[in-house]
Amino acid sequence: MYYTLVSYWRQVEGGSIVYRMSPAKPVCPVLHRAIELIGSRWTGAIICVLIRDRARFAELRAAIPEISDRMLADRLHALEAEAIVVRTVVPASPVRVEYELTKKGRGLAKALDAIGKWAHRWSDDGAKDAASAKTHAARA
Repeated sequence: MYYTLVSYWRQVEGGSIVYRMSPAKPVCPVLHRAIELIGSRWTGAIICVLIRDRARFAELRAAIPEISDRMLADRLHALEAEAIVVRTVVPASPVRVEYELTKKGRGLAKALDAIGKWAHRWSDDGAKDAASAKTHAARA
C-alpha cells in the first residue's frame, strides 16, 4: 500500500497538543512519475494551451512567450513519448505540424483546473503563509 501524503499524529504533552510526523511511508511510484512529468517546467502551460484547442509550434510559442524553442520542442517530445500529446503532420503546402492532446492528455483537464483554482485561492496568501511559518518556527 502506498501513501501520497505525509501522515501526522497528535500527542498531548503538558496540556498542549504537539504534532509529530509519523514514520515515512513510500510514495506511490506511479503518482511520483506523473507529478514529475506534469510538474516539469512549462509542461503545465503547454497542456493548458492544448486543452483549449490543437496548436502549431509557433502558436504554442506565442501563447507561452517565456519558453525557448528548444525547451518547447523538448517538452512536446516528452509529452508525445508519454502519449499525452499527438503530433500530426498536415499534408498541405507548405507542410505544417499540429499538436493536440490525446484522450489521456485531455484527462488532465480536471486536475489542472483544480490546481488552477488552488493557485488562485492561495496565491495572495503566500506572504502570509511565509510569515506564519517564521512565527511558528520561532516558537519551536
